[in-house]
Amino acid sequence: MIRDLHIAERVEDIGFYAGFVGASFMFGRALTSVVWGVIADRWGRKPVIIIGLISLIIFNTLFGLSVNYWMAIATRFLLGALNGILGPIKAYAVEICRPEQQSIALSLVSTAWGIGLVIGPAVGGFLALPAEKFPGIVSEESFLGRFPYFLPCFIISLFSFGVLIACYWLPETVHNHPGYKTANGTIEPLEPSPHDSDMREKDVEGEGRAQPNTENLLTNWPLMSSIIVYCVFSLHDTAYTEIFSLWAESDRKFGGLSFSSEDVGEVLSISGFSLLVFQLFLYPPAERLLGPINLCRVAAAISIPLLAMYPFMPKLSGVVLSVVVNCASLLKNVLSTIIITGMFMLQNNVVSQRQRGAANGIAMTGMSISKAIAPAGAGVIFSWAQKRQYSPFLPGDQMVFFILITTELIGLIMTFKPFLAIK
Repeated sequence: MIRDLHIAERVEDIGFYAGFVGASFMFGRALTSVVWGVIADRWGRKPVIIIGLISLIIFNTLFGLSVNYWMAIATRFLLGALNGILGPIKAYAVEICRPEQQSIALSLVSTAWGIGLVIGPAVGGFLALPAEKFPGIVSEESFLGRFPYFLPCFIISLFSFGVLIACYWLPETVHNHPGYKTANGTIEPLEPSPHDSDMREKDVEGEGRAQPNTENLLTNWPLMSSIIVYCVFSLHDTAYTEIFSLWAESDRKFGGLSFSSEDVGEVLSISGFSLLVFQLFLYPPAERLLGPINLCRVAAAISIPLLAMYPFMPKLSGVVLSVVVNCASLLKNVLSTIIITGMFMLQNNVVSQRQRGAANGIAMTGMSISKAIAPAGAGVIFSWAQKRQYSPFLPGDQMVFFILITTELIGLIMTFKPFLAIK
């Protein structure tokens, strides 16, 4: 898409400009996540989810109609700023489950997010440029020929419209309204929370307002330390996601795999399906056996040697290359989702329900800043690495994966005491 918008003067500069498109979404979300979290605590999870879906339908469709680079940047920024779904969804998943079920609930949230990260690019890879891929069906002069990236965006928006309709049956978990008063005048949340403060009291007039929050979340070190670790791993995961597609599609003379967009889409689709199977059937027993923190540490430790293998994959070819790339991509996405799920559990279990939306808003702000920096930084580093193929120290893409390994190692170190505090 960046190529066809004619903003990059050279092929090596495409990664640089692509990074800023990805960053614009996260920058917009970083500015508003806390606000959406507070709204979710005050008015409920469901309204924020519905508003986020409506904004997704509108601005994702407009993104597919972008006629220049700056329109693409603007629509992605507005989509991020008006989409506060992920924080309330994380809180919601905890609130509708008993403690023993929370690991699978949050693993489903991170699985859905992870599948989106792999299925989304796959949809783009298969459906973008329909006039080139399906010349017998779509002509260059048709609407889809003139807007070659509209079709995948429209399909995603259509799916989101179906989800929006399904939200009609979504029960609210924050009961800031009349009709839920118990004998002693309190409201019991859906979750059997370990926090006594999760009981919301109605005011004298019966208007259903929650009591004021007195705890400063910024001084809650168990929460803040888990958010910081979460941000480091989010920075790594987003940079990896950005780099993987760029690296796989780049020419072998630059250290890439010379894959087509369809090849990349196929790899990501296989990873997405395998991720769903793992999180549904294997993550919950593994979490009960090792605990979320130890499981995060194991996943981060395995990721380091796995990433070190990537620069040497271009030496392979044929079926062997396909099998190795698919296995590596599958394992890397599973490991990343294990880590993110563990961080979700920590963040949601160290605060009460009345502050959970705001806490997730803070986490989303930090994560969005990390994910705004990551695509732009990854694009810049990737473009720079492409120009140093004959450097005596970590030439070409070896430098890219070395930086990814370093970031993962920093995140692993931060999961230990005294940095990471656990209540």
